Amino acid sequence: MAKTNDMTNGSVPKMIFSFFIPMLMTNLLQQIYNFSDTAIVGKGLGDNALAAVGNMSSLTFLIIGFSMGMANGFAVIIAQNYGAKDIKALKSSFAASIKLALVISAFLTFISLFFLRRIMVLMQTSDVIIEDSLRYGYIIFGGLTATIAYNMSACILRALGDSRTPFTAIIVSSIINIILDCVCIFGLHTGVEGAAAATIFATFFSAGVCFRRISKIEELSLKGHNVKPDRNMYLLLLKNGLPMALMNSITAVGCIVVQYFVNGLGVAYTSAYSACSRYLNMFMLPGVTAGYTMSAFAGQNFGARKYDRIREGMKVCVLIALTAYVILGSVMILLPRQLASVMLNGEETISLAAMFLPVCGVMIFAVDLLFVFRNCVQGMGFPMVPMISGILEMVLRISVIVLLISGLGFRATALAEVSAWTGALLMNMTAYFVYIRKFSPSKKTAVLGLSR
Repeated sequence: MAKTNDMTNGSVPKMIFSFFIPMLMTNLLQQIYNFSDTAIVGKGLGDNALAAVGNMSSLTFLIIGFSMGMANGFAVIIAQNYGAKDIKALKSSFAASIKLALVISAFLTFISLFFLRRIMVLMQTSDVIIEDSLRYGYIIFGGLTATIAYNMSACILRALGDSRTPFTAIIVSSIINIILDCVCIFGLHTGVEGAAAATIFATFFSAGVCFRRISKIEELSLKGHNVKPDRNMYLLLLKNGLPMALMNSITAVGCIVVQYFVNGLGVAYTSAYSACSRYLNMFMLPGVTAGYTMSAFAGQNFGARKYDRIREGMKVCVLIALTAYVILGSVMILLPRQLASVMLNGEETISLAAMFLPVCGVMIFAVDLLFVFRNCVQGMGFPMVPMISGILEMVLRISVIVLLISGLGFRATALAEVSAWTGALLMNMTAYFVYIRKFSPSKKTAVLGLSR
């Protein structure tokens, strides 16, 4: 049987980095694939094809982000049960999570396919790119089962302290993905649908790698055990997962509104926004990874009632996020045109992207820290504040883009991102300090693990 990783004992920095590094490599490989996929589509099929694929990104985040939120919410309960060494509850939460994931997969697949064309029209998708967007979207959403299977299995493994297996899965998936992308687009000339099919095909492989690992974990084995999750377990999982799912979807609604205004400016703006979004996703990686690390670490230690370790872990993850900001924020500020030229061809689209990137580069520390604080609050089992912060993100994005787009044009999209990050960060940071002091009253003056 495979071993799990107990994060409730031992050196906190060692635990954090042993989990963080494989997961960072996992996320980096995912973004390298996404980047490569975008570059292959952009260079192989042109800026219009890139705009068609990029036009789907906010809608993809709405649907897949919902499922990821549910998976992360379920994983928090699994991590807490593991940290508390309650094996019966661990098996029950695992079995219930799988059943709920299957139901969610069927529901989201039906909804996304049924409403896809309607939403594309509502988003002011240009006639030039709408058919490519639909061909890409129908395949991506038709294969949601593969995506949800991977996300659910990866979240379960991370809840038990295993960030290495998802890394292995992504290595396999990325290699398959990039090879198939090149074959489909340059060899078979399939268009954007080839890139979508390659993504789904490779995702099935990554899910298979993770499920194979899960089948070897004794604590999750259901063989010989009469594990029938009761109504309370399903309700507990939904109580924790639904707010996190809604947080992602609410945030995505704000992004869809921004995409609506960008599409209204013209195809060149849609292409530039797509490229910029890819770079933001890549440069957020250390903050995102530190956040997921903090979620698993906080979940296990909250279950074990070791609140001081949560403080220590927060200090390490904040340091990681700020270090990444200094390095990657500088690249966005100093080399915007060079970054834009990698994915884009036209001078107009490159200039637009070069306008967007430095603004976000200055403030990207806000979203890096947001991931850390928000995931810690979620890992401690308090998903409502992060959900409310998602509403705040949506309101700020929409307000800024509506108020400033006519005067500032494309630059308003960058300011919408920055304002959303900052508002959500302040809310989640406040929540973290309130909750950690509530559970560690003897350390009321402590900040990020340091006492005065």
